[in-house]
Amino acid sequence: MPVSALFIHLHLHSAYSLSEGAIPVSRLKELCLKAKMPAVAVTDTNNLFGALEVSSTLAGAGIQPIIGIQQAFAADDFNLPMVRGARYPALVLLAQSAAGYQNLLKLTSNAFLDSAAEDGACAALDRLEGACDGLICLTGGYDGPIDRLLRENRGAEARTALERLSALFPDRLYVELQRHGDRQSVEAAIVDLAYDLGLPLVATNEPYFPDPDDYEAHDALLCIADGAYVHQDDRRKVTSDHYFKSAEDMISLFGDLPEAIENTVEIARRCAFRPRFHDPILPRFVEAGATASVDDVLKAEEMELERQAREGLKARLRAIELSAPEEDYWARLKVEIDIINRMGFPGYFLIVSDFIKWSKGQQIPVGPGRGSGAGSLVAWALTITDLDPLRFGLLFERFLNPERVSMPDFDIDFCQDRRDEVIRYVQEKIWP
Repeated sequence: MPVSALFIHLHLHSAYSLSEGAIPVSRLKELCLKAKMPAVAVTDTNNLFGALEVSSTLAGAGIQPIIGIQQAFAADDFNLPMVRGARYPALVLLAQSAAGYQNLLKLTSNAFLDSAAEDGACAALDRLEGACDGLICLTGGYDGPIDRLLRENRGAEARTALERLSALFPDRLYVELQRHGDRQSVEAAIVDLAYDLGLPLVATNEPYFPDPDDYEAHDALLCIADGAYVHQDDRRKVTSDHYFKSAEDMISLFGDLPEAIENTVEIARRCAFRPRFHDPILPRFVEAGATASVDDVLKAEEMELERQAREGLKARLRAIELSAPEEDYWARLKVEIDIINRMGFPGYFLIVSDFIKWSKGQQIPVGPGRGSGAGSLVAWALTITDLDPLRFGLLFERFLNPERVSMPDFDIDFCQDRRDEVIRYVQEKIWP
């Protein structure tokens, strides 16, 4: 990061903060470039949906992406009441390393799986025990548990909560300060508490929208999301200050606390990880031994694909009126198998065939096949599709060919009433 960096946004909502954030990732890139901000953290509400897009888009423009999350926690964890218009207390967690990113993935996944529908993706604070490595924590600002406890004049409980967070994140906890209009009522108390416990301060602005002119449109967005009206007082609101402020604006705003500005750069320097795209990783389909090489596994899958395809084609040919000489079917099968094996996709065909066969065995209706995948004779032989491609003159090369190396994609339709059973089967299936 350039030495000239003065302030970094560390608590920001992209459009992936659904029905809440209004900064598309492409617009965020433009904002950072215009502001000459060399790094930015995206901390969407309760999800990491945009992590890969943020990582690739920003890094491609020479901007350091910091992947984080604004995670809601159970109000009971901080002994806070839930009232109309209030949000669950939230912490901001930033990934410093690959281990930290994995911990974020586990935390948000568990939050979605464990929460009741009415609670959304609300995590339990206990989930952080033993899962904090590689994470930097900010106390969440106005919606964070510390600020909320202090607003209720519960200083002793705020101190206890801050001590607990400090124990969870040793040398990685920052007390977050925000200055949005009249929302500064507890700042003096939280600064005193931070100093008393020897914890560093950090300034954030928590942008939800790009420019001040976007405030009214964003306020309407929140109303639509919550089924509320603009004139209501007891509803969720942000202020007109929740936009992407420049470094100069933030430095001026926190002129009396320069350390809170400087620590944004320190935190950015401490974060040295971004997720990257990689080719799909398919599970093994055949047993090839724990110490088998990738080549051994691929060879075993190639042999299994050829065995199943040949047996399947024999069964198909016995049951239909041939649309071409039988030798044409076998010649086409050989060509397709050679291409599939050369491109490294025998396991993919076998896996898809496995859950299609299971579905049909459970009397779950499955479509006959559509899209370019219906042009594969191997797919027909494996019962992935039910259309004879020779009968209809369908081309395998539209689905898979060596000159367009990409992951093949079967379009499969399951009965909507029982498709959850198929999903569960795939989730629980452990191939050898």
